[in-house]
This record gives sequence, structure tokens and C-alpha cells, in this order.
Amino acid sequence: MRLEGIHHVTAITADAPGNVDFYARLLGLRLVKKTVNQDDPTVYHLFYADERGSPGSDITFFEYPGAGPGRAGAGMVHRVVWRVASPEALDFWEERLRASEVPTSRSDGRLTFSDPEGLGLDLAVVETEDEPLVAEHPEIPSELALQGFEGARAYTSEPGASRGFLEGTLGFEGSGGTGFEARGERRGSFYAYDQTNERGIGGAGTVHHVAWASAPEEHEAWRERVLEGGGSPTPVIDRFYFKSIYFREPSGVLFEIATIGPGFTTDEPLEHLGERLSLPPNFEHLRAQVEPVLTPLPNPRESWAQR
Repeated sequence: MRLEGIHHVTAITADAPGNVDFYARLLGLRLVKKTVNQDDPTVYHLFYADERGSPGSDITFFEYPGAGPGRAGAGMVHRVVWRVASPEALDFWEERLRASEVPTSRSDGRLTFSDPEGLGLDLAVVETEDEPLVAEHPEIPSELALQGFEGARAYTSEPGASRGFLEGTLGFEGSGGTGFEARGERRGSFYAYDQTNERGIGGAGTVHHVAWASAPEEHEAWRERVLEGGGSPTPVIDRFYFKSIYFREPSGVLFEIATIGPGFTTDEPLEHLGERLSLPPNFEHLRAQVEPVLTPLPNPRESWAQR
């Protein structure tokens, strides 16, 4: 069994309208699902991805209005890396971000910046045979657009603590030093550590967990493998759009293994993804209670048409 790289990365925001503006308007991702945190249905769960909502392109956010700013520390992912196709793409993004007063730095085929709440982001020029996962946007040519995740960087106080678990249990391959790769038949992603002894503080602008992609028929077997490797996985949880198990790897980072599918078109047609509040069937009876407490959000594609 092999994990197909990153499925999604989930972070925390205190400002859903600002979050939509940054990730959908500025970065050009598609808001593919507007739903709720199934562990706390009074809280948004927003999903941004490529045009089809594909695993491997999907950054998601829980909105906690008024949440204080967090700070990444040991046991937390602190940087999310996307692929782009060329140095010309970096030129485009450097200009686009600076025009919106987003500070950037650039070196060695990489553009580094942060979202408005401080989440660390990179764009990296990557040559790969993996399918580019691209969203449509009227201001961003497809050849310059973000193409899905390249990987994630986490903090740890003990760089060697997780090697045996990542390689022996999850099948990651060491790529030298403190870096690893999870690669299946169709996709791959890196996972790497930077050392710190500083403790993190959860809050706005921090990553909640990173999810790895599993074939549906292998999901139960992955749970057994995590148990055998000394992990403490949750039971399989049906999230309607995919199934999930959660556990912490030895460095403390919260991992999820999520199935590839059924996907976001389970309850919305592809052409209308993310336009309305979607509630899985087990939560539909709560609609009248939760809609009034959620922050009103525009459909970003309607605003494009108006402009």
C-alpha cells in the first residue's frame, strides 16, 4: 500500500470573508465546498482546491470568529508548499502578491510569503509527471496557476523521532536529512521537519492537521497498520465526502488518512460547487440552527461576473 501524497491541509481562520478573498480571489483557488466542521457544526469548514475539488489541491479552514492569532511550534505544520510550472509563474505571482501588498521573498526557484493571518506559504517550481491540479480564474492564466501541493514542513524538537514510524508504518521514503516523500501510483508529496524547541499556540493562521490520501479499499488496512506501528488512530469516521482516521505521529503533528472519494460532487453538481451551504445528510436537520450563526459569505465567482 502507498499513500497518494497529501489529500488536504486544514488550518484555522478567524476571518472567513478575508480567507475567501485571499485564497479564492488572490491565489485563484476554487471554493469547492462551503460546509460545517462536523465536530462542531456551528463552525464553517471551507474547502479550496482545483476546478474539480481534487485531493492533492485542497486547503481547508475552520472559521472561529474572534480567535486570537496562533503561533506554530514543535508538533505543528508551519509551511504549506504548492507547485507551479516555471520561473515565469513565480514572476507572475511575485508581481500579483506585491500588488496586493503581500510581502514576498524569492530564492532557488521558490517564492515565500504568508496569508493575512500568518500561515506560511511557498510556491515552488517543480518538474513532475503528476497531473497539474488547476482552478480556473479570469485573472490567472492556467499555465501560471497553482498546480496542487508539493508538500508541507513541520516543526519538531527531535528531528529523528518520527523516522521509524514514517518509513516503517506509513511507507514514506526518506529523501535525506529530515525530509520524506509519500508517493503512490498517481501523486506524491514531501513532508519535512525543521527543528525548534518552542511550543506552539493553536489559533488563527495555524495548521490543524495534514491529511494523506488513501485508496478507499485500503483505508481499514491503513488503520490496522497505524495500530501495529504504535499509533493511536480514531475509528474510521464517515465525513460523507471522504472517510477519515486521525492520529498523531511521534513528533506530535496531527495526521489524517482520508479516502480518495466519494468527493465533493456527492451533493452538488460540479459547475455549482461551493455556491451554497452544503450539509451532509446527518447534519441537514441542523440547517435552520446553524445558517443564522455562520458568517455571511459571497460567492467569489459571482463577484467576478459583476466586475
